[in-house]
Amino acid sequence: MPVTVVDHPLVQHKLGLLRDRGTTTRDFRLLAGELAAFLCYEATRSLELEPVDVDTPLERMTAARVSGKKLGVVAVLRAGVGILDAVLDLVPVARVGFVGLYRDEATLMPVEYYCKLPGDLAERDVIVLDPMLATGGSASAAITLCKNEGARRVTMVSLVAAPEGVARL
Repeated sequence: MPVTVVDHPLVQHKLGLLRDRGTTTRDFRLLAGELAAFLCYEATRSLELEPVDVDTPLERMTAARVSGKKLGVVAVLRAGVGILDAVLDLVPVARVGFVGLYRDEATLMPVEYYCKLPGDLAERDVIVLDPMLATGGSASAAITLCKNEGARRVTMVSLVAAPEGVARL
């Protein structure tokens, strides 16, 4: 699976602020949302466009719009909810689902405790939001749940605020 590291200067700047011990809870939430918007831009970069005729105030023209495929956004509880609004600000028509997972301390395997996904995932490109990536087990389980419900194309969005300071897609 390809990994995209989003190393834009503004992303690096905001990651530094996010990691700062002096960052308030309020500012942390704002920064996480701003970073999620940058990641959403990258996650939707390959969406297909189609030409559409529109009437401007001056004349008729051909514009580009996202084609027939629709988006689904699946937030992994609870951390994914923290960046969900920022993604929905950019793609307000996306259908939203939620997956609740925790890691069993004995087996270190993800355990599902909640799953509510849009019923038409096979018709959608899906973006899974799990910003607090650790071992990747929960993220992998969430992707598997989406694929089991018919999703063919799934993009994982994760914010890694480790000392290396990278944002991954």
